[in-house]
Amino acid sequence: MSGESWELIFVDDDSPDGTADLARALSTKDPRVRCIQRIGRRGLSTAVVEGALSSSAPFVAVMDADLQHDEAILPAMLSELRSRDLDVVVGSRYVAGGGTGDWDEGRKEISRIAGRLARGLVPESLRDPMSGFFVMKSAALREAAHQLSGYGYKILLDLFVSAGRPLRFAEVPYTFKPRTHGQSKLDSLVAWEYLMLLVDKRIGHIIAPRLLFFALVGGSGVALHYAVLSSLYLGLGESFTAAQLVGTVCAMTSNFFLNNLFTYRDQRLRGAKLVRGLLSFYAVCGMGALANIGIAAYAFSKNLEWALSAAAGIIVGTLWNYLATARFTWGSRK
Repeated sequence: MSGESWELIFVDDDSPDGTADLARALSTKDPRVRCIQRIGRRGLSTAVVEGALSSSAPFVAVMDADLQHDEAILPAMLSELRSRDLDVVVGSRYVAGGGTGDWDEGRKEISRIAGRLARGLVPESLRDPMSGFFVMKSAALREAAHQLSGYGYKILLDLFVSAGRPLRFAEVPYTFKPRTHGQSKLDSLVAWEYLMLLVDKRIGHIIAPRLLFFALVGGSGVALHYAVLSSLYLGLGESFTAAQLVGTVCAMTSNFFLNNLFTYRDQRLRGAKLVRGLLSFYAVCGMGALANIGIAAYAFSKNLEWALSAAAGIIVGTLWNYLATARFTWGSRK
């Protein structure tokens, strides 16, 4: 970045490997290096936004800290952004001159599928919507900040969809470098977060993705409940009340751990908080069950058809469980 005024911001989600301390040590030698250490907050997209909003610079460059993005093309990206009055310049692996480096065919196919799933959300001419390496005007990022989903790792896709207007963009080729340290974050849970982002951007104006996935997890709990109930009551001859109680506890326990793993992955509980969260989940869902029964019974008493009465109880119980556990179990005020 010779000839440019710059600052380097590391956003660290309270990692235990000393990253924040090392960044602060570098800052004592060069004040252009800064660290934002986030406590109790996780996620690449929200880290990017928080880091970018902390700066008063007119341009912000986003790149991973694992050295797989080619920092040598930053001057060319910045020059392109300025000279053509663009909003964003993307470091692209899929334009002429770019490449994915040492990726195997499996990872290339995953990337292609992810790109296809994003079609219709981003401009057709954007060749690398999955890129995590880009330079953009800070003003454009701030415009979109309040509409961003914050799910997962694909902040560029989120920005394009959330901007509220077509972003002016260009792509600069680069080749993805081999990894020298650490492990890839590409796993099934990353894919799940990407799915949440896509759901939010396609139908988020109708139903919140967390509520949708919370309901799907609840459906799996219903199936487990009936499996346990029938096994104990019909198979082992236990009393219906005992079998119902065990089925209910099993379903709630399964729902809690699945929601902690998937629906609230970015806020997932660990250690002692996991135990407290499970107990609060039991309490909240117990009240939800009472609300379900009460609403259904009231609707039925008013001569509403029995299936509709049951559906009303399920809807109210599900909404109560979702809103109350979001606030009291996972601590989300949003």
